[in-house]
Amino acid sequence: MSKVFPKLAKSITLAAKDGGPDPETNARLRVAIANAKAKNLSRDNIDAAIKRASGTDAASITEITYEGKGPHGSLFFIEVATDNTNRSVGNIKTIFNKNNGQMVNSGQLDFMFSRKSVIEFAVPEGKELDEIELELIDYGLEELVVDEDQVTAIGDYTAFAELCKGVEALGIEATKSGLQRLPNQPVELTEEQIEEVEVIVDKLEDDDDVQEVYTNLA
Repeated sequence: MSKVFPKLAKSITLAAKDGGPDPETNARLRVAIANAKAKNLSRDNIDAAIKRASGTDAASITEITYEGKGPHGSLFFIEVATDNTNRSVGNIKTIFNKNNGQMVNSGQLDFMFSRKSVIEFAVPEGKELDEIELELIDYGLEELVVDEDQVTAIGDYTAFAELCKGVEALGIEATKSGLQRLPNQPVELTEEQIEEVEVIVDKLEDDDDVQEVYTNLA
């Protein structure tokens, strides 16, 4: 939690900085708050994170992406929020260099990922998935994926606010939502190979400035 809570708070601050402090009119902030509550971040900490959006600390934070290659054809797309880009790039470069990987120039791997709106929720009782799919198409749904008891609604990243609104209009409570980068050509690796890749993932996620880590693993 000592790593998770500060990142949740930072995501709230950045969302409020980007779209204003009112979650009713700021879908990104609404989702950041929901995700924070799901991880038991306190109301006081949420309010404090929103207030920080108008302060000098938030003004100094830059959102930036880095890209890298790991072992066995693994690719990485990393989203960072930092007040010191030199520190961030140095830390990330070190992680790759020490674990059979390398950073690459920004934009080199961008075409390997698609930025999508992703909303996850449990299969709702009393609602047919076909009906849900038809309803959400009007809000920008591109694909509805069902995996046992979990449903994932996927749409273009520009449709995030509308897709959130559509899910809420159906009375469905999302368990997780946000903008994600999904691999266009996922790769299948052995368990042993995946473990090597996960070493890099874990070390990146441990970095205080790293907000999200995406890979091309299936």
